[in-house]
Amino acid sequence: MSRRPDRFTPDRFTPDRIDTLWRREAARRSGFSGKTLGLVLALGMMIGWQAPDWWARLAPEIAMPTAPTGTAPSNVSADQLSADFGYCHSGGGTNCVVDGDTFWFRGEKYRIADIDTPETHGPRCPEEGALGARATSRLQQLMNAGPFSLEIEGRATDKYGRALRIVTRDGQSIGQQLVDEGLARTWDGRRHPWC
Repeated sequence: MSRRPDRFTPDRFTPDRIDTLWRREAARRSGFSGKTLGLVLALGMMIGWQAPDWWARLAPEIAMPTAPTGTAPSNVSADQLSADFGYCHSGGGTNCVVDGDTFWFRGEKYRIADIDTPETHGPRCPEEGALGARATSRLQQLMNAGPFSLEIEGRATDKYGRALRIVTRDGQSIGQQLVDEGLARTWDGRRHPWC
């Protein structure tokens, strides 16, 4: 009976054979079969597809310098924007007010940059919810009171992707009007409790 050649006899170690054996052994040790590799690649593609959206929500906006805005001559009205604002009931819309400092206009979400108002979605106490509802109602009235302007001061967007603008009418801040009426605070860069 002839003896079966040993797996590791010298004539079996040609350069091509060594390369093939090395690749098989590396694949066996890594634990990646064809199916596993396919699943990992599919998962990587899905993450890569969603990463820009996740990053936009999680990463703070990088402040970009803006050109100084000139003032309109006193005899020319700069207020040329207007719409019929309702209330946003389902989280988005064309022209609607979300709360006392956030609204949708022409399909884009804006946050009034110079104020902070009480929360209406998840208030920390009943007083905050009630004051937030009054601020929301008043902002809707003010937005419907006539043409207005949207001015950039500082960053263009916040970390949630909302456009940051100061809303003015006849050169006066609508946000400051809410502050004067006791429905908002001047924005100092961070939230403070309302309760």
